[in-house]
Amino acid sequence: MSNFSHLTLSDRIAIERYLSTGYSLKGIAEAIHRSPSTISREIRNHRTFIKAPTENERMCPQLSKPPYICINCRRRNLCNYNQAYYHAQKAQKMYETELSESRKGIHLNEEELVRMDELFSPLLKNGQSLGHIFSSHSDEIPVCRRTVYNYIDSCMFEARNIDLPRKVRYKRRKQKVNKNNDYTYKEGRTYKDFQKLFEADPDMDYVEMDTVKGKREKGKCLLTMIFPKHDFMLIFLMESCTQACVLEVFERLWKALGSTVYMRLFHIILTDNGGEFRDPYSIENSEYGINRSKIFYCDPMASYQKPHIERNHEFIRQVIPKGRSFDEFTQQDMTKLQNHINSFSRDSLHGKCPLDSAKSFIGPKASMLLGIRKIKPDDIILNSSLLK
Repeated sequence: MSNFSHLTLSDRIAIERYLSTGYSLKGIAEAIHRSPSTISREIRNHRTFIKAPTENERMCPQLSKPPYICINCRRRNLCNYNQAYYHAQKAQKMYETELSESRKGIHLNEEELVRMDELFSPLLKNGQSLGHIFSSHSDEIPVCRRTVYNYIDSCMFEARNIDLPRKVRYKRRKQKVNKNNDYTYKEGRTYKDFQKLFEADPDMDYVEMDTVKGKREKGKCLLTMIFPKHDFMLIFLMESCTQACVLEVFERLWKALGSTVYMRLFHIILTDNGGEFRDPYSIENSEYGINRSKIFYCDPMASYQKPHIERNHEFIRQVIPKGRSFDEFTQQDMTKLQNHINSFSRDSLHGKCPLDSAKSFIGPKASMLLGIRKIKPDDIILNSSLLK
C-alpha cells in the first residue's frame, strides 16, 4: 500500500474505470494499492455535480453513502435531485487547483504574523542574516526559511529586501594589470607548493590573509586574516597599505603572543600577490632570524583560491561600504567590528558562530590580548550604525 503520496492521474483514471464496473471502494483500494479511506475522500472531494432538471436543490440522501456517486443507481434517469459523477480528468484539474491554492498566501494568522515581524525586522535591520536569526531563535519560528523570504518579498514585514545583506548587488571588480614581473619572491611559495603541503596534511591549520582598502589609496587600510576551519576573522587597522605596515602588525603579534602561541596560530599563511606582501622573508622570520611562519601566494587573479577571506569581506562592507575612508576609525573600532562578525552564526558551522568554533584553538591568552569577546545574538549589528 502506498502511503503519504498523492494520487496521480493514472490512479484517478483507474478509479473511474473501477467505479463504472461496480467495484466497491475496498475493491478499488486493493486494486490500486491505496487505503479505502483515500478512495472515499478522493471521490467525495472531487466528484462533479449535475443540476437536476427541476428547481430542487436538495442532494440525494444516497450520495452520503458509498460510492457517493450516481453511476450505478437504477433511478438516476427519473431522479429530481442533483446528481454526482466522478470524472478522472475533472478530478485531476480540481486537485491541481487545490494544490496551487494551498501554496499561496500567508499561512499565519494576524497575531502570529505580527509576532514574526517583531522578531525578524529589528534583527534584519541590524545587518543579521536569516541563517543567524534561525540559529538563535529556532524554537520561536513556526515556518521555514524559504517562507520568511517569501513574506519579505511580499512586504509582509517592516524589513524589506534591501535589509537582506545577500540581496545587495556589488559592482564587478576591475582587473588590475600587474606591471611587476619579478616573481623570485614566490619561489617555493606558490599555490602549487601550498597544495602539496595541504595534501600531505589535510587537517593542518592555516591562515588566509588579505587587505581591504578605503577611499583614499594612501590612507588607512585593513589587514584581514581568517582561520578557514572556524571562519574566524581578525582585523587590524594599518596607517597605509605598505610592506612596512604589514610587518609592523606581525612584529606586534609576535611580541604580544610569544613564540609558542604565535607559531601555533600563524604557522602557515596563504595570501595574494599584493605589493604589501612581497617581502616574505621579513614576515616569515623574526628580527633575530627565528623562523616563525611559512607564507604562500595564490596564483595571479585567482582570489577564489582563498575563498573564506573574500566571502568574509562582505561583512566588513555591510558596515563600511566601499568608497568610504578608514581614516576616521581606530583599532578599537576594528576589534568591535571583528567581534560582531565572529559572533554571527553560520550555516557552514551548523549554526555555531566562529568565536565558539575557534574558542579552544585561539586559547585564552590570545583571546585576551586580541580583545576577543562574544556578542549576544540579538545584539549583533552588521550595518553602518555599528561604528557611529
